[in-house]
Amino acid sequence: MRWFVEVLKKYAVFKGRARRREYWMFTLISCIIAIVLMAADEIFGTGEIIQNVYTVALFLPCITVMVRRLHDTDCSGWWALFSLVPLVGFITVMVFMCLDSTPGDNEHGPNPKSIPAY
Repeated sequence: MRWFVEVLKKYAVFKGRARRREYWMFTLISCIIAIVLMAADEIFGTGEIIQNVYTVALFLPCITVMVRRLHDTDCSGWWALFSLVPLVGFITVMVFMCLDSTPGDNEHGPNPKSIPAY
């Protein structure tokens, strides 16, 4: 849960780098919460209102953590737009999300692996 909150704290920070763990834990927790909210929408009969509010609220943090993750692999954050290309773009960006960090510092900042984690 710490990784999820950490991304929310940096909800509009496009500069810097994000570790794989930060990106994937945020993605996993976001998906779990979305599934729970989907079930809540069904139980309360609200259509998809609760889930849509959650999706809109997390739109910017999702984009920023993706950009920071791309920076960690020494790619431009503009590659995030490539994920809008059907199938090929999504697969390409997912490969970037799975790559290991660039060792040492790069133009986007110091390696987050060198900074002690929680």
